[in-house]
Amino acid sequence: MEEKEKLILDFMAEESYIPMKAKEIATILCVPKTEYSIFNEVLKKLEEEYKIQKNRKSKYSLVDSNKYITGVFKANEKGFGFVKIKDIDDEIYISKKHTKNALNGDTVLIQILEAEKDSTHNTEGRIVKILTRDKDTVVGVFVNSRNYGFVIPDDRRLGTDIFISKKNFGKARNDSKVLVKITKYPEDGKNAEGKVIEVLGNINEAGVDMLSLIKDYKLPYEFPEAVIEEAEKYREEDIKNDINGRLDLREKEIFTIDGEDAKDLDDAVNVNKLENGNYELGVHIADVSHYVKEGSKLDKEAIIRGTSIYMLDRVIPMLPRELSNGICSLNQKKDRLTLSVIMEINNEGQVVSSEIKKSVINVTRRMSYNEIATILKYVNNKKIEEVKDVNEQISEQKIENANEAKEKIIKLEKDLKVLKECKPYFEHFKQMEELAKILKQRREKQGSLNLDIPETKIVLDKDGFAIDVKKYELTFANEIIEQFMLTANETVAETFYWLEAPFIYRVHEEPDEDKILELNKFLYNFGYKIKGSKENIHPKAFAEVLEDIKGKEEERVISTLILRTLKVARYESENKGHFGIASKYYCHFTSPIRRYPDLFIHRVISKYLANNYNVSEETLEKYSEQSTNYANQSSEREKVAQKVERDSIDIKKAEFMQDKIGEEYIGIVSSITSFGMFVELESTVEGLIRFENLGDEYFIYDENRKTLTGEKTKITYKIGDKVKIRVIHADKITRQIDFEIV
Repeated sequence: MEEKEKLILDFMAEESYIPMKAKEIATILCVPKTEYSIFNEVLKKLEEEYKIQKNRKSKYSLVDSNKYITGVFKANEKGFGFVKIKDIDDEIYISKKHTKNALNGDTVLIQILEAEKDSTHNTEGRIVKILTRDKDTVVGVFVNSRNYGFVIPDDRRLGTDIFISKKNFGKARNDSKVLVKITKYPEDGKNAEGKVIEVLGNINEAGVDMLSLIKDYKLPYEFPEAVIEEAEKYREEDIKNDINGRLDLREKEIFTIDGEDAKDLDDAVNVNKLENGNYELGVHIADVSHYVKEGSKLDKEAIIRGTSIYMLDRVIPMLPRELSNGICSLNQKKDRLTLSVIMEINNEGQVVSSEIKKSVINVTRRMSYNEIATILKYVNNKKIEEVKDVNEQISEQKIENANEAKEKIIKLEKDLKVLKECKPYFEHFKQMEELAKILKQRREKQGSLNLDIPETKIVLDKDGFAIDVKKYELTFANEIIEQFMLTANETVAETFYWLEAPFIYRVHEEPDEDKILELNKFLYNFGYKIKGSKENIHPKAFAEVLEDIKGKEEERVISTLILRTLKVARYESENKGHFGIASKYYCHFTSPIRRYPDLFIHRVISKYLANNYNVSEETLEKYSEQSTNYANQSSEREKVAQKVERDSIDIKKAEFMQDKIGEEYIGIVSSITSFGMFVELESTVEGLIRFENLGDEYFIYDENRKTLTGEKTKITYKIGDKVKIRVIHADKITRQIDFEIV
């Protein structure tokens, strides 16, 4: 069938082709009479797919590809929407009357319409065909209306409630969160119809919110039995049989540095000062590819998952816990198989030599970011006196509040315990800090973008309900690991780029000229500008602006806008550099437990090491094809993971704010739109102030300056303004938080 389609399309694409009837085309293409009915079916299929069209005289021609485009429909709650076309930034506007009952996420074929003179949209289209439906199941809240029911989807952009006949209720009750199978899609103004296939629990029940996300995104929550069995066959005692031929680093003092709750420890580091004044940095990564063999059940499942997904109260891992928390995790005082990148780095932060080795290590001590921060604070400032009694320190600090004193005592006792236990390793951590500062300084000179946008830390109670939302506090210990991992990733990427090996790179291309122009229009209001020619924008131009805004009120807002201007990083089999970190060569090598590209890279490296860098053409061809496929698959899975993680945070932020109705806060205007303005609080919670909650007057929206101005009072709100707000609404199901101006 595909060959026949190609034959017809190629024939119609010829310059000499003029529209013809079916029989005329069949005659020229020498279609046998016995196959004429099949030929007609192919024409009909091509016409349904809008690849060809038939005029009033029943003559066929190719469809103008400039008028008909395929894309993904992004619906708005009000009924209209936009279609996102692959590799194109601008989206096509679709009015409510032209949506053809498409649902949010559907892949659609659209026809570009001629822009009307008074239209506010540059490009408008109409959906002519729904090619594939994004969802066949929906998560929502069940409402019982005696003889029938309906489900209100969590995703209000879906555009339809789902009608449920009484026979399809299942065990659903009022206010149940349910998973519904769509049995009939909406048409002619009628709602979609469905059948309840699973009851997830009551909307207020602990854990139901996260379970809803899992079901909505169809996440592979549980591992197949066969995959678990494959993971369980590896034993700790088997490691001693796999050590032969590896670089033995078990006598070296090597450390893992992670968050206190981390369970999958896939990187460890050590630093030594050399006699010539340079530093030796060792980055040791769990050799996951030794256990996850190519083509195995574990491997196939890891490809499907692509990445681990972190959802606040749970993790959906890429690999079973038997591996990720067990034999692959670089646990303290355990022999572990690793891939080590050992680099000599000079005082300018340049890697002057490096080698990559299969190795075996035994982690000296597991360290947390907070422990490293405590040690560095002591080493640098001597502020914590080891010799003093804790109570003596408390009395000196004159802390009167009993609870505060208790917290302070617990903290000091913990700090002193760490200092005593880690005293033999102080020099290691001091040298780590020195090297990290050198590396960071080199990176800043190159123009690496330091987007200081705080992450959110959500504190949950034992049942998984949000009890606090605050900024995630970073220390220089986080910076140490970041600088070491970046350097290892760059070193590995550059090494295998020059070997012309099939590889997966982490690619971040320079931003589009139009986006930079738009950003500069906004920056002009603050007195800043991204400098550079249209053809040659360097990361340093962005880095200079980020340096200028440090510590100023507009820092948060401008950093966010710069982030939105940049392109999204992705995986590719071709090296195109990384704009954000101002690097020519970059890959993801350091997290093979939780990212498939890293695991694939380890497999390629291991193949090269095993064959003394002489790899057969057959292997190169195979890995080359895999690198393209796995890069695309991993990029798609990463998008899903990011959406899930973002949604889980938004749910918990809204949950936290549900009992804060009526409370007042100071916030900063973070975004201004045609329907209101968003305000972000110190805690990172963001809410919307709609026009009707801005005061008793009409506000005019200036799109270029991103401002709102009151028609009567001339009060103007702009991004970066401090405002006092009152919380008026919060809904964890819709993930919406609304404020009003005070």
